[in-house]
Amino acid sequence: MRKYWYRRFLLVLLVLSVLGYAGYEITKRQEQGRKKEVSADTVSSDTVIPGGMPVGIYLETEGVMVLGTEKITGADGKITEPARHLVKAGDYIVECNGKKIADKKRLQDTLKKLDAEEVVLKLRRDSGYLDVKIKPVRNKKNQYMLGIWVRDNAQGLGTVTFLNTDSRFGALGHGIHDTDTNTLMEIKDGRVYETSIRSIQKGAGGEPGGIEGIIVYNRYNVLGTIDKNTDCGIFGTLERTDNLFRNTEPVGIMATDEIKKGDAVIRCCVEGKVKEYKIRITKTDKHTKEENKGLEIKVTDPELLEITGGIIQGMSGAPILQNGKIAGAVTHVFVNDPARGYGIFIENMLKHVE
Repeated sequence: MRKYWYRRFLLVLLVLSVLGYAGYEITKRQEQGRKKEVSADTVSSDTVIPGGMPVGIYLETEGVMVLGTEKITGADGKITEPARHLVKAGDYIVECNGKKIADKKRLQDTLKKLDAEEVVLKLRRDSGYLDVKIKPVRNKKNQYMLGIWVRDNAQGLGTVTFLNTDSRFGALGHGIHDTDTNTLMEIKDGRVYETSIRSIQKGAGGEPGGIEGIIVYNRYNVLGTIDKNTDCGIFGTLERTDNLFRNTEPVGIMATDEIKKGDAVIRCCVEGKVKEYKIRITKTDKHTKEENKGLEIKVTDPELLEITGGIIQGMSGAPILQNGKIAGAVTHVFVNDPARGYGIFIENMLKHVE
């Protein structure tokens, strides 16, 4: 009986010793993990993960954007232009008769229920607001018309430039402008979507090429949100980072003063996967009037020249790397020489994610 209790005591003591050691190891590893996390944060404050991946882009305006005005034939046969000199291209209609206007459908629905001879539109023009009164015209279909062309969204394809440690991303390197008014679109929000490349149209002198992608605009393909549209690019937050940045290592950020004329590479996806292609930086201009044209580049990679002819639409945002650091992003192509184009300094883009 005494041997039995002695053995039992040794067994309990052994178990407690093992558990204590295991607890010590777990605590030690957790502490090491915390130290590694702190260390990673410290290092990554000067790094970003470079992109090069194509994404689908969808932007929604705050209110509806005015593109222009037109003449209307009324039910009485008279031709009038009710909005002429009252609204202008680039205005945003944010209210109609005191009701908030979020999109074109809301504006149309408000006009369908109109029971007055005048409409009061609240416009956002530049940085201010103003109210204008318009007398709508009833057409032959018994519908009230204002004679205003409007737009409430924009969509397309572009390239992601970088991702930082807060899952904030930058893309395009230039802003999204309305195609009719050429004004920078003021956005309420937007989204980025997964996309796949369907075809490449090769660029030639006078004929810019382009990337054609397949984008399905549904919630299953959403990668993240867009909250800024600026002259330096679009910016937002990615929720599904692994879908784009799997097995991609961070790189250092190159200061504008470090960037030199000479060899560099761009990262883009024109062969089904992201690859690096050789270019030369031919000019740097810190004092350029256009923030997204501080670099001039020339594609020298024979493979990329064979596939695309150089820089094509859809490659805007492709990161430019020099000496292992991210220096900027591709922004524009020289229409008459697609092997050449402009780029933006990465520091100009990073100002919008701080």
